[in-house]
Amino acid sequence: MVTKHVVVLPYDESWAQAFRDIETEVKAALGPLAKRVEHVGSTSVPGLWAKPIIDMDIVIRDRSLLDGVIRALATIGYRHEGDLGIPGREAFAYEGKSHLMKHHLYVCAEDSEELKRHLAFRDYLRAHPDAVSEYSRIKREAALLYTYDIDSYIAHKSPFIEKVYAELGL
Repeated sequence: MVTKHVVVLPYDESWAQAFRDIETEVKAALGPLAKRVEHVGSTSVPGLWAKPIIDMDIVIRDRSLLDGVIRALATIGYRHEGDLGIPGREAFAYEGKSHLMKHHLYVCAEDSEELKRHLAFRDYLRAHPDAVSEYSRIKREAALLYTYDIDSYIAHKSPFIEKVYAELGL
């Protein structure tokens, strides 16, 4: 699912419940295949402006479980798309989930570097209100400059993200 029109909104407390709704459905299908489900991305950080799309990582013990996860998610309407060029993160698309908020669903092994980056970035922002303010400003600016160009929107945010990763040693 590719974003065609970039919109960022002020943080909305309902995003936490929207994540839990998706998590409940996914966990019911996966059972013990999923160690946990993490709410990541901008909607997971209180106070942060975000595109209103939930990002979530399903954490599995290791990649040997991936085939079973793909089959289980298929039973509830998710289609495996591969890693989309990001090793350690398997993406899934869906259709017909109008009862849930728009979301991006990924599966990561618990030792995945990409999972570590997602969690470290989220946790850094949760602990640094000044960084939340700055990142919100950058995201609003990027959305105004690149309203119909998601690649440029992402590129505009990248220096901030890379600065945080460097601070975290990632």
